Amino acid sequence: MDAKAEVGGEDTGARPMELLLMGLGGCSGIDVAMILEKGRLTLEEFRMEVSGQRAEEMPQRFTDIHIHYILKGPDLTQDKVERAIELSNEKYCSASASLNANLTASYELNGERYEMGGKA
Repeated sequence: MDAKAEVGGEDTGARPMELLLMGLGGCSGIDVAMILEKGRLTLEEFRMEVSGQRAEEMPQRFTDIHIHYILKGPDLTQDKVERAIELSNEKYCSASASLNANLTASYELNGERYEMGGKA
């Protein structure tokens, strides 16, 4: 963990707020993978991109967080992927439940991009 050079850090490692996003991504990613695997679905590739917007005023908390899931698998369907993401973010992921931010999600399924609830 590190801090900006202006505040005495070396600016070479992840900052605390970046680690917070990484923790959220890890928590939700593990949930989604486990939910799909429990459904006996083949997950050939899975990665995520997590981004956040912070408030201007102190304490500069995250106001908006977006998780983009990138999945590939021969038997994955839009419905199954969306259900796994919803279950993670609304029921299982304690990291997302702990944050008071607007959380949105999108995903790519076998190379095609979708917003939750429909095609992008």
